Amino acid sequence: MKPLASIAAGLLLASVASVSLAADNPISVHVLNTQTGKPSAGVAVKLEHRADGRWETIANGTTSEDGRISALYPESETFEAGVYRAVFETGDWYRARGSATFFPEITVPFEVVDTQQHYHIPLLLSPYAYSTYRGS
Repeated sequence: MKPLASIAAGLLLASVASVSLAADNPISVHVLNTQTGKPSAGVAVKLEHRADGRWETIANGTTSEDGRISALYPESETFEAGVYRAVFETGDWYRARGSATFFPEITVPFEVVDTQQHYHIPLLLSPYAYSTYRGS
């Protein structure tokens, strides 16, 4: 019985560690292709912050094999309240796969009020429609 308890404790610690690692970076994204039911690997994403009435790019990333960027906010920067936007380069992604899309890019603006929270932006994507929401 003791080995089983050790395994369970190890799994619990690994689970807690992965949650706190994800929570260390305040912004993440996830792109899912609703046409295929699979993650969208290789989507370029730009993170912008609105400062003095204009948009400033603060980070760039590309979705992993599971369609995620788990740490989009720059580690060297202090996370500040304000208006941000994630810009998903969907036109380039579809073109690379030999497919057309109505949306050359999808821009998702969002407001950070509490810098102690994590902000997750999921994008459900198809060539002619998309949906997004505040994830956790």
